[in-house]
Amino acid sequence: MLLYWGWHWAPVYDAVPLIAGQLAFAYGFDLLLGWSRRDAHRVGFGPVPVVFSINLFLWFGDDWFYFQFLLVGLGFAAKELLRWERDGRRVHIFNPASFPLAVFALALIATGTSGLTWGQDIAISQFYPPHMYLAIFLIALPGQYLFGVTTMTMAAVASTYAFGLLYFAATGVYFFYDSYIPIAVFLGMHLLFTDPSTAPRTELGRLLFGVLYGLSTVALYVLLDRAGAPTFYDKLLQVPLLNLSVIAIDRAVRSSPLRRLDPAALGRALAPRRRHLAYMGVWAVVFAAMSAAGGAGDRHPGQWLPFWQQACADGRPHACRYLAAKQSGHCNSGSGWACNEAGILRAALAAQGEARVGAGAAGAVTGVGGGAGADPGVVGEATAERADVREAEVEAALAFARGCELGFEPACANGRAMREATGAAAFERASPTPADYPLVLRGSKGPITDRDPAALQARACRQGWPGACESVGAASRP
Repeated sequence: MLLYWGWHWAPVYDAVPLIAGQLAFAYGFDLLLGWSRRDAHRVGFGPVPVVFSINLFLWFGDDWFYFQFLLVGLGFAAKELLRWERDGRRVHIFNPASFPLAVFALALIATGTSGLTWGQDIAISQFYPPHMYLAIFLIALPGQYLFGVTTMTMAAVASTYAFGLLYFAATGVYFFYDSYIPIAVFLGMHLLFTDPSTAPRTELGRLLFGVLYGLSTVALYVLLDRAGAPTFYDKLLQVPLLNLSVIAIDRAVRSSPLRRLDPAALGRALAPRRRHLAYMGVWAVVFAAMSAAGGAGDRHPGQWLPFWQQACADGRPHACRYLAAKQSGHCNSGSGWACNEAGILRAALAAQGEARVGAGAAGAVTGVGGGAGADPGVVGEATAERADVREAEVEAALAFARGCELGFEPACANGRAMREATGAAAFERASPTPADYPLVLRGSKGPITDRDPAALQARACRQGWPGACESVGAASRP
């Protein structure tokens, strides 16, 4: 996974010496910890998956990298010190990679210091390589065969995908915006929460464990977004709580009402590895069906601006807010067209806010005992709304100015129109220029390397840009 990801995102290969340093530290720390408690230590490959798993999800920046060693040390300390009695054996409670990630995630959220890490960049860049969903699916197969964790992964993916389909059917937009299952979450469903030692032992319990992981990811995404915290922690925070639930889950599914539903009953005649292969076969069919339906792949429509332009025009939930953020991102990357579109959208949002303020102010004034008064709560809401309107107006003006600096003439005209208050009807639009296309057609993937005009036009056609397919057809005619 690290090798494939790093081939398409250079910082991974740059971090190889740092990962090697963590691995050496992990072996030394684990050796001293085990020796100090038992006068003996067994050397194995245990530290390798722990260190690699941690580095798939969180790195600290160079100036704060010493925290990375604390992160690794906490995982091994928890594995050695936090233990319980389970099925007659004394075993560790928490997944040694997930526990420190969750603890540090809580600390970073509480202190507002997520910027000290590469967490956001990691979550975004893991989608850069082509066919990344398929790559993760294939990379996880050996572990599924050896340790029988397929049902956890399949249940987590299927439940999250089903929720995404229902959300789209109800709202017309995608819950995770640019995918049914974000690539970093998909990775967590395969290579993070699937430690067999800290998961349920029953097959039905593992299915429930996977469903809980998938749906808790959805819930955490909402909570983190509303709290203004980075949403890339949605795959990390719940794992220790799920680890604490495994004894209860196994006890529940071994009860008589649920025992008959355990899929393991169908495969008891098979040897464990053959049963693992059977589950892997079912999962392969599910994954192939998802991929064919567009649920896991490189061409999800939510990546691309035309979908969100139409969704915003149709007034679908959160569409205009997300579109404005996407356009502003492209504007900051150097697209004059995106700056102009962002300015027009923010000006329209400001006008809508102003209309709401006016309507609210008119409704707040009431006659009480022959006098006039206003509801203080409504007045406070109107004040906050006016502040949002002013902020949107400032952002629109800045976007037009940035677009003008980039040489996009309609942005210059719209900036003048806004300063002269000639109204939104005077705003001008134009198609993206050849210089804009490599930026606005990128979607959630890595930078576009093929900048041939015909290739860019064909890409625009596939993404649904108005008029792009007609241009492709005209170019192909003699």
